[in-house]
Amino acid sequence: MTDVAPPQYSAAEKRHRVFSIMAASSGNLVEWFDFYVYAFCAVYFAPSFFPKSDPTAQLLNTAGIFAAGFLMRPIGGWLFGRIADRSGRKNSMVISVGLMCVGSLMIASLPTYASIGAWAPALLLLARLLQGLSVGGEYGTTATYMSEVALHGQRGFFSSFQYVTLIGGQLLAVLLVVLLQQTMSDADLRSWGWRIPFVVGAVTAVVALLLRRTLQETSTAETRANKDAGSLSNLFRNHKAAFFTVLGYTAGGSLIFYTFTTYMQKYLVNTAGMSIKTASNVMTGCLFVYMCMQPAFGALSDRIGRRSNMLLFGVLGTLATVPILTALASVSSPLAAFGLITLALAIVSFYTSISGIVKAEMFPAEVRALGVGLAYAVANAIFGGSAEYVALALKSIGHETVFYWYVTAMMVVAFLVAWRLPKQAKYLHNDH
Repeated sequence: MTDVAPPQYSAAEKRHRVFSIMAASSGNLVEWFDFYVYAFCAVYFAPSFFPKSDPTAQLLNTAGIFAAGFLMRPIGGWLFGRIADRSGRKNSMVISVGLMCVGSLMIASLPTYASIGAWAPALLLLARLLQGLSVGGEYGTTATYMSEVALHGQRGFFSSFQYVTLIGGQLLAVLLVVLLQQTMSDADLRSWGWRIPFVVGAVTAVVALLLRRTLQETSTAETRANKDAGSLSNLFRNHKAAFFTVLGYTAGGSLIFYTFTTYMQKYLVNTAGMSIKTASNVMTGCLFVYMCMQPAFGALSDRIGRRSNMLLFGVLGTLATVPILTALASVSSPLAAFGLITLALAIVSFYTSISGIVKAEMFPAEVRALGVGLAYAVANAIFGGSAEYVALALKSIGHETVFYWYVTAMMVVAFLVAWRLPKQAKYLHNDH
């Protein structure tokens, strides 16, 4: 493959592309804010929808968590990846954030079990399924769009803002709930205050939708008209190796990401013996630093190459996971815990900062969103979504340290898969 001269962007073109990155990533922030708000507010609204006296409602609750968290993400990855490859990235992103808006608005306005009986948890389940479908489709399309629109030579830096906004959405959800806790009584929060974050989520989703409607499409009419565009048969017939490569390093990347983010708060409480409030403060600080790290690690990949980033991620993750988790198990100082978790998240940043671009560079334009979105969603559902369950199950039978080695083993897999990556990306490299 021959390199072509890097493009010379006009000031107007640079501004346009940077705006497009911001508009696309703003929707990503809203998607993840809405998705996490459910988890943080569940303690307040659960009694309104799932009374213990009704076993049917309890089963609906369980089914909703399972379906939204695991089943809907791969379906969303396939559906929105197909839409993005056949009808355009812009259309897919607009529909995705619109669906999240509908889900949030439904939850914000739902009558309780006391008002409409079992219809209340059934409708909550439906809203959660819509949100799961939406967030499952968001990753692949946004990663593809941001990779295609980013400035040549700075794609790692600009693509890193996908995880900046993903983590930012989680942080904003936490901060809004904390603000409500400080300004409202517990009784009011349980009665009606829990609806406020969902209203905020729905309103901001409308803003993101309007911003996304202004975006310029990055796929071409020729690509979209290709009979194999967004085709599963084309993906697995011609790009099977790329799909399983992405699946391989996403499995390890998702597992270690969830280990040191969503599961870590419980780990600090259950294993290290910290109070819930202290653990929450530590994790809020760690997530903020982690969010700020992403552009720096993304820019590093523009200098040393995506493959080098991924190899460093695999090697350091393999060597450091067991020592860090072992040290955290007996940590007593919140500051020490902060330092250890931040170190772990710095290692994870070698992957997350370029998570989108390193996948997008593996596929041609006609199946790019499908390949990225589906591989991510499947690996994320199997390995990322189960991280907390596996960790707690092993702890319950007295073999908690086995989990440390499980994560380490998946880091070895990530390293081996990354070793197979070409030194020069096959796709996107010469696209302007």
